[in-house]
Amino acid sequence: MKLGKIVSTALFVSALLIALPGCQKQEGPAEKAGKEMDKAAEKVGQQIEKAGDAIQDAAKGDKK
Repeated sequence: MKLGKIVSTALFVSALLIALPGCQKQEGPAEKAGKEMDKAAEKVGQQIEKAGDAIQDAAKGDKK
């Protein structure tokens, strides 16, 4: 009897794991564009940070 419950539970969980990804909402073009803009803004921020560090190093007289 225990084996039957274990098998049934395993099959139920497997079915849920297979079905759940199908329920996810697909991204639209606006959401994709927004994510790309976020990535670009993050890259720009990193470059500005690097430039700021370089300016501080130059002001201190450090060379890299």
